[in-house]
Amino acid sequence: MTEHPDPLRTDPLRTDPLRTAAETMRAVRERCVWSQQITHRDLVPYLIEESHEVIDAVEDGTRSDLREELGDLLWQVLFHAAIAAQDPDDPFDIDDVARTLTEKMVRRHPHVFAGEVANTPEEVLVHWNAAKAAEKRSRTSVLDGVPRGMPALALAQKVLGRAARVGAGDDVALAAHDAAEVGAAPESEEELGDLLLMLTATARENGWDAERALRERLRLLEADVRTAESG
Repeated sequence: MTEHPDPLRTDPLRTDPLRTAAETMRAVRERCVWSQQITHRDLVPYLIEESHEVIDAVEDGTRSDLREELGDLLWQVLFHAAIAAQDPDDPFDIDDVARTLTEKMVRRHPHVFAGEVANTPEEVLVHWNAAKAAEKRSRTSVLDGVPRGMPALALAQKVLGRAARVGAGDDVALAAHDAAEVGAAPESEEELGDLLLMLTATARENGWDAERALRERLRLLEADVRTAESG
């Protein structure tokens, strides 16, 4: 029987926790029969779940919760990289992922790594958007690159932001104000969709996060439910 080294006991790795985590994931991928069968697509539900658990930890958890949930999310990245490393046609590993990320972040921060100057957050955003536009020259629409799998409210806020770049979507914001003034109530599912989009436009105009606003309100409702159950 072939004896595999334990990545947690390999001395050179113990000084580099990230490398140890990557080697641990590689060992799991190679030696765990469940992990061997998993594909990128299979991991998507876990990635979404872990991302939301990080959000919960940020908004309503402890420092310990956040540290643990960030680790679980990192595991998903390492898992995807381990799967990609075994691709017969176009393999890449976690080092390639990290290298690509570093190159991108250096490009998008010329005020940090080059001679550009940015003294305000707004000036930083100008550099960021310019670098991003240069990277995405093949895109033909401001909507290119918007992930369709985002939650609907977050997606609406993202699309409205992109629409504003080309002068579209202003009618939605105006309709939101009109609806708020008359207290309009939807009478169909289609009208409900219109109203939700209007409310999201209002959130964007005020710099609010529509998804977070609803999550926070749901937490209050959950507290009320638990109080009612305990009473």
